[in-house]
Amino acid sequence: MATYEAPPNIALVKFWGVRDVERTLPYNSSLSVTLDRLRSRTTVRFDPGLADDRVVLNGEIAAPGPRQGVVELLDRVRTLAGRSERAEVTSSNNFPMATGLASSASGFAALAGAATAALGVTQSDRGLSRLARLGSGSAARSIFGGFVEWRAGVRADGFDSYARTVYPPDYWPRLFDIIVRVRNAPVKEVRSSDAMQQTVATSPAYADRIAEVPRRLEAIRRAIGARDPDRLFPLVMEECDSFREVCETTRPSLDYLTATSRAVLGEVRAINREAGRPRAAYTHDAGAHVHVFALEPYVGPIRRRLVRLPGVEQTQVVRPGPGAHRVS
Repeated sequence: MATYEAPPNIALVKFWGVRDVERTLPYNSSLSVTLDRLRSRTTVRFDPGLADDRVVLNGEIAAPGPRQGVVELLDRVRTLAGRSERAEVTSSNNFPMATGLASSASGFAALAGAATAALGVTQSDRGLSRLARLGSGSAARSIFGGFVEWRAGVRADGFDSYARTVYPPDYWPRLFDIIVRVRNAPVKEVRSSDAMQQTVATSPAYADRIAEVPRRLEAIRRAIGARDPDRLFPLVMEECDSFREVCETTRPSLDYLTATSRAVLGEVRAINREAGRPRAAYTHDAGAHVHVFALEPYVGPIRRRLVRLPGVEQTQVVRPGPGAHRVS
């Protein structure tokens, strides 16, 4: 038995679409921020007396879809260990699931760590990143802390597709993420792994996006390295808008935002216009909640403006945080 905790991450450069579904090999590299204070905590217990795998998520028996993903990753770990015992998996989050806050990333990162530790399979962080990627692509990044890049790789076997820390959690101590949770955020009806492949197949904007992402990723990496919000914030919003465009031009359209979500985006644009320079940057994943990045002196005033918007349920301020780790 072993227990792991892992954080979610928010991508500043998104991965959306894979060239190999079975190995979860993305078309483009991505870059994210690992989030402090949010976590999935997962315990895996292998037991020869179990007839089948048992999966409990947030106190409830897992539905068939989520359970299948967990079992498939357990099977991969069993193969690595040369073992066959079934397992009991108990996992909980301290933040909402399936609403665009990367619960699958933190969940599969914690599962990969706990399952390998429970069976005594020694894995480097890079190896855990490759393994977690097979459960959920973004989980490759949640193994690591700080500012994290997931390399798309070029090999057919996926061995060169893994994440790494580019800058540590304390690299930019004045940078904060205001997580804006909207009221009545819809739970995703289509899993992201399926939705993104619909985008690849049907969005007329997808090819242009894939062509432009490497330039933007390099520019964002350099802006973080220089701790330069004037360069970083417009690029982050440009990237988010590009991601949203390919989602909304997918057939059928993937519209993850609510009216409140869009009001948050509009308020950030207004804040920047009034300041005459980039004071904040918005981004979001496949869900209705929005992340707003700002530097320390402006976090309080920006948060007060956002929380007054109709439909905003809660805001939470977090820093870049550490990666996955074993608890017991």
